[in-house]
Amino acid sequence: MNETIRLSLAQLNLHVGNIEGNTDKIITAAIRARDEQKADVIVYPELTITSYPPEDLLLRPHLHEMVREALNRICTEVSGIDLIVGHPRKEGRLLYNSCSLIRNGEIVATYNKQHLPNYSVFDEKRYFVPGDKPVVVEIKGRHIALSICEDIWTPGTGRQARDAGASLIINLNASPYHKDKSDERYEALVANIHEGNMPVVYVNLVGGQDQLVFDGGSLVMDDKARYCFLAPSFEENVYVVEISPDNTIRHAYPQPRPFIPEESIYKALVTGVRDYTRKNGFRGVVLGLSGGIDSALTAAIAVDALGSDNVEVVMMPSRYTSEISTKDAVAEAKALGIKYEIIPIEKPFNAFLECLSEAFAGTHPDTTEENIQARCRGIILMAFSNKFGKLLLSTGNKSELAVGYATLYGDMNGGFNPLKDIWKTMVYRLAEWRNSISHVIPQRVIDRPPSAELAPDQKDSDNLPEYEILDPILEAYIERDEPPQQIIEEGFDPDTVKRVVTLVDRNEYKRRQAAPGVRITKRAFGRDRRYPITSGYREF
Repeated sequence: MNETIRLSLAQLNLHVGNIEGNTDKIITAAIRARDEQKADVIVYPELTITSYPPEDLLLRPHLHEMVREALNRICTEVSGIDLIVGHPRKEGRLLYNSCSLIRNGEIVATYNKQHLPNYSVFDEKRYFVPGDKPVVVEIKGRHIALSICEDIWTPGTGRQARDAGASLIINLNASPYHKDKSDERYEALVANIHEGNMPVVYVNLVGGQDQLVFDGGSLVMDDKARYCFLAPSFEENVYVVEISPDNTIRHAYPQPRPFIPEESIYKALVTGVRDYTRKNGFRGVVLGLSGGIDSALTAAIAVDALGSDNVEVVMMPSRYTSEISTKDAVAEAKALGIKYEIIPIEKPFNAFLECLSEAFAGTHPDTTEENIQARCRGIILMAFSNKFGKLLLSTGNKSELAVGYATLYGDMNGGFNPLKDIWKTMVYRLAEWRNSISHVIPQRVIDRPPSAELAPDQKDSDNLPEYEILDPILEAYIERDEPPQQIIEEGFDPDTVKRVVTLVDRNEYKRRQAAPGVRITKRAFGRDRRYPITSGYREF
C-alpha cells in the first residue's frame, strides 16, 4: 500500500571530471537528507558522478574505473536512505547514460536513458547507446518510473511509465539554461504528465561548465500539471518535499519570486564567470576597463561573481581616448571597490609605429594602426594575467563578434568572455538593470554613443548600422536562420541586410579564435552555431 514519501531534491553544483569531489557532495547531501530532512529517498542530477557534459572524458578507460569506485564508496558509506544517482555505465563495449537506485549498500535497479539528444549543444550519440525499456522501482509501496533528462522532453514517456505500472515519474536532469528555457521546460513536463496522469519530480543541475550554465529550477508538478514546488534558480541546495498517496504535495519553502528577463540573464552570466574562474583554479580575474559600456558591465558581473578583492582592472588610454572615458572608468572602479591601474599605451604604440615605419612607407593610416593599439592593450592585459595568475576576461559582445568588429590578439584576447552571447542592445538593458540594484555604472557610460576610440572622434555607427537596426538583423540571420530576402521583406534596407550578412559570413575565422563565453541564447557561437571557416557558400 502506498505511503507518504519524503523526497529530497539535490540541486547540486558539480564539477565535470572531479569524481572524488562530486562523490563527496553526493554523500554529504545524502546524510543531510537522511538526518536533517528525514527523507526516504534523495534524487540527484543527470550523470551525478561525472557531472555534465563529460564529453570525451567518457573515452578514457580510467574514468570508468573511477566511476565504479565512486559507486562502491557510496554503497559503503551511506545507508538508511535510498539514493537515485546518475552515472555513465559500461556494459562490455557499450556505454549507457544511466541512473541507479542504491539502497542499504546495494544497487537494486539501474535505468538506461532511452532518448539521447544530438542537437544544439548535445552530442550524446557520440558516446552513448540508448536504453530500450522502462524501469519501475518501489519506494514505500509506490511504483516510480526512473527517467533521465531528454526522456521527459520526449512525447510518450508519461504513457510508457503509466503502462509499466508507475504512479510517479522521477527525472534526473542536466538541462542547460537559455533565455525562455523555463517556458519550454514547463510545456514538456505538462505533455508527459497529461499522458501518464501522474506527478513528476524533476531535479536539475546548477552551475557553470565552460560555455554552459545550468540554472537548477528543480521542481515537482502534480498529476494535474500544477506547480507544487519550484526551487530557486542558480542556487545550490537540497530541498525536501512530501508526496502523499493521493498525490498531495507538501513542502516548507516559499514560492520563488519570478525573474524578469534581465535578472535571469544577469544571474546566468554571474554564475558562468564564477564557476569558470573557480573550477579552473584562477586566483581572480583581470580586464581592461575603457570607460565604455561593455567593459563596464563585465566589471560589474565579475565583482558580483567573485567579490571586489578578486577583480582587477587596467585602464590603457591612447592619444584618442577621451578624458571622460578615463574618468568614468575610474569612477566605476571606485564604486565597485576594485583595484585599478592606469597604463597609457602611447609608448608601445609609438614603438610599433617606428618599427614598421620603413615597411609601411608610402601607405596611409587605416585599421592596421587602429588594431596595433588594441594589440598593445592585449599584450599588457595578458602580462597581468600571466604574472598574477588571473583569468583575463575579454569584453566583446555578440553583435561585434557577429560582424567581426573586434581585433584578433587585441580586444579579443582573453580566457573567457561573459558577453559573448549578449547582443549590444541587451548589454544596455543589463546595465540599466544592474544599476537598479546599486548604481555602479556611471550613467554617462550608458548614455554616450559607443566608440572603440581608436581614431579621432570615432563612433561605432561610423562602421556599423545603429545597434537598434543591426541586432534584429543579426538575430534573424543567426538565431532564426532566416534567409536574407525574408529579413528584407520584414522591412529592413536591402543594402544594409546584404552588408551585415556578408560581414557575418566573412568573419567565422575570428569567432573560431574567440574565447569561450556564457551561452544565453539557443544559438550561441561555438557549440550551437558551427559553420566552416573555409567555405565557398554565399548568400549573395
